[in-house]
Amino acid sequence: MMENERVSLDKILIIGISVRTNNHNNQAQRDISQLWGRFILENIANSISNKISEEIYCVYTDYESNHTGDYTTILGCLVSDVDSIPEEMIAREIPRNDYLKFISEGKLPESVAQTWDFIWQSDYDRSYIADFEVYGIASQNPDNAIVATYLSVK
Repeated sequence: MMENERVSLDKILIIGISVRTNNHNNQAQRDISQLWGRFILENIANSISNKISEEIYCVYTDYESNHTGDYTTILGCLVSDVDSIPEEMIAREIPRNDYLKFISEGKLPESVAQTWDFIWQSDYDRSYIADFEVYGIASQNPDNAIVATYLSVK
């Protein structure tokens, strides 16, 4: 059993780049890896002018059904408003919701993948509104990172 904490979060606004993907045949692994590559190579975070944090959010939303169907992954930053969205980026408002907060520690991306493997094998009462990971200062050493994963629940 992986430890978690139930938290309630107010709505958040995200702007970033996105990909539509699914968890079949390692498709999400390939798509999200390419998204991260583009995010870093194109320095996407610096193109988001109204960000309110340097943390990077990896958001999973627009679920077709559950974790076995298609969904959208957005890699971006928290913003104060979505009035100005850079070209080729998208914005999402994630409504106030309850979450289970998991902490992944160790090598990236393996430690986060282990957290998701645990979640997918669990029977949490998920809402599938939006789930996300937060990559802050503690995640900058890829050999010994700390990443928070938030799972939207009912």
